[in-house]
Amino acid sequence: MKKCNSGGFRILIIFFFVFGSHLVLAEAKKVCVFDILGANGPVFTQMKDYKLAAMDWGAELILKPYTNERVAAEDFKAGLCDAVSFTGVRARQFNAFTGSLDAAGAIPSYEYLKSVIATISAKKAAKLMKSGPYEVVGIFPGGAVYLFVRDRSVDTVGELAGKRFAVMDSDPAQTEMVSFVGASPVATSIANMYSKFNNGSVDITYGPAVMYEAMELYKSLQPSGGVIRFSLAQVTMQILIRSSEFPDGFGQKSRDYSLNQFDQGVDLLARYENKIPEKLWIEIPEADKSRYSEVFRQSRIRLRDKGIYNSKMLKVMRMVRCKKDPLQPECTAADKE
Repeated sequence: MKKCNSGGFRILIIFFFVFGSHLVLAEAKKVCVFDILGANGPVFTQMKDYKLAAMDWGAELILKPYTNERVAAEDFKAGLCDAVSFTGVRARQFNAFTGSLDAAGAIPSYEYLKSVIATISAKKAAKLMKSGPYEVVGIFPGGAVYLFVRDRSVDTVGELAGKRFAVMDSDPAQTEMVSFVGASPVATSIANMYSKFNNGSVDITYGPAVMYEAMELYKSLQPSGGVIRFSLAQVTMQILIRSSEFPDGFGQKSRDYSLNQFDQGVDLLARYENKIPEKLWIEIPEADKSRYSEVFRQSRIRLRDKGIYNSKMLKVMRMVRCKKDPLQPECTAADKE
């Protein structure tokens, strides 16, 4: 009898080793991960930690790096990926609510961003994270967006007029905003917007501080350029899944995890910002900051009315701004977002 049991046990062991790996691979979910620096970049590194955490939520993930965000989005849409990690701008086509987080001037700082993400990541907001077959299961800080200018005298809204301004061709909101301030939008992609700045094809580009070294922007900021120390927007990296491909409850567990990683992400972003030499930062007067803020507010309203920005998200962000600083003029403005 013991011999029979031993034989049965051996058969189970052989079955596991022969077929077990195939079973795991069959259940594994492919994640398309956009990182402009590829598999060695900070986003892909962050997703490796996410992959480990996801095992506790019942999902085995396979990460595939992409340096072209458009291709990552298309592969996800085509079903070649079960999940995707990319910027909020690209996420807008799948979920207009979270895809409006990048609205210009809507989130002044990382503190504000954390409050907004905490609000929309709560269980009571879960329905807003779903749109058709897609679900937003994680939002990470991607960096405050700054203007990089070849001429540091361009430091007010009025001086943007006529300047060649790089905008992503995938985002009509950027073209609308740049035209609104009188600048000349030049269509680019993430893949070439910084090379256009470096070769002089555009006068102004933008992005988080990580781009300073990664895209060698320091070459074009010497001798007369600089970085305007005013956060235009907040880049977010968002993880989307096809809900039907993942275990029940995966989305909320993932959103809770992402929120818990927020401070760690901001610490990394601060290190990139500190790598920009102090002499390159351009300070602007508070009065000019107020003018920037009002221009952006009017732009957000116009883009909301055109159906580009989601009205519910704009209301959430306005609520957070006014809760933290109720004396701001927008908090009593008649034309509210």
